Amino acid sequence: GAAVTGKPADSLGHPAAGPESPAEVTWSASARQRRRAAGVYGTIITAAIMAAAGSRLNTLELETSVLITLLVYWVAEVYSHLLGGQLEGGHLPSLRQMRQELTATWTMVSASFLPLIVLLMTRAAGTTAPTAANAGLISAVVLLVFYGWSAGRAAGLRGMRLLLVASIAAVLGLLMIALKNLVLVHMH
Repeated sequence: GAAVTGKPADSLGHPAAGPESPAEVTWSASARQRRRAAGVYGTIITAAIMAAAGSRLNTLELETSVLITLLVYWVAEVYSHLLGGQLEGGHLPSLRQMRQELTATWTMVSASFLPLIVLLMTRAAGTTAPTAANAGLISAVVLLVFYGWSAGRAAGLRGMRLLLVASIAAVLGLLMIALKNLVLVHMH
């Protein structure tokens, strides 16, 4: 701990990290991983709501449903992560830790912004609500592919392995669109 390095300890008992320390680099890598995972999760939730309700809700109701659902999931994710990580050691999370966790996972909510903007703009251009929902879903698929590609690049993947990771994300998104159009539209 702090006695070994001569640096003061942080709230978890680890030596205080300087700008070039391994602890800070690890936090940065960990924060990037959490942001990316939260972005994927938020994009999937956005697409799932658009797929499930895009044919039944008007645009404002759909946008509101996506944002409220994501805000609830975001707070629940942060709460469960902090609860699981902190109470294990008998400590309550500090305000700084709560802020860091909220910041690291905000992409769960912000990942919905592009699909919601596409939904709104497409609807404003005069399309029907279901067509606008499909446009939002397509943008969510593009976002999923971006997150898959980004994660693969960060993991050092190249060539076919990188293409495979991005393709899996695309297939997941396309399955949501297919389910929306085949099951929800044609069976109701």
